Amino acid sequence: MTSSDLQEQLNLKAISLLHEDADKILKLIEVQMENLATRYCPLYEEVLDTQMYGFSKEVDFAVRAGLLPESTGKQMVSKLERNLAVLYEAMNQSE
Repeated sequence: MTSSDLQEQLNLKAISLLHEDADKILKLIEVQMENLATRYCPLYEEVLDTQMYGFSKEVDFAVRAGLLPESTGKQMVSKLERNLAVLYEAMNQSE
């Protein structure tokens, strides 16, 4: 295995792990959207904010380590931020 093959495997693994973490956050957002009409939980909002912060740090590390292109990292974070913004907007409208 050449070093470029190893680098490619590491890059793919980093992207795969980040997608898994992004999917977990997306599921949290979806669950809260589904339960929006029945209850509002500030703790849930805090958990989402913390998860988003941690995810952005993971992406930042992967970019800085050269495992992920910066544009891909920004897209991943942006997508989650848009979903989170939709959730917060819906929460504000239901109050």
